[in-house]
Amino acid sequence: MVNIIKEELPIEESLKRKLELICEFSKSTPTIINGNIRKIDKTNLTYIEPNRIIIKDKTFLIFNFSNEIFIENLSNKIKLSELEDYLKTI
Repeated sequence: MVNIIKEELPIEESLKRKLELICEFSKSTPTIINGNIRKIDKTNLTYIEPNRIIIKDKTFLIFNFSNEIFIENLSNKIKLSELEDYLKTI
């Protein structure tokens, strides 16, 4: 039987402050959902689920200690510094 261990991975405080500041400038409110680490017991397999930020009904994914933010999925990314301009276009 496969046993999956799930641990919550809270968002980094400085990253959270940056996101809240960007959202304040773009006059929107973020909803932050912490990511998870999922490990398969007795193996070395690990999956890191990114933190999710919901802004204006759009889901963004971000990993701790990263300067890139993903839009809806991991194939479409922008730099965190470009997020404010992006939010103004939606």
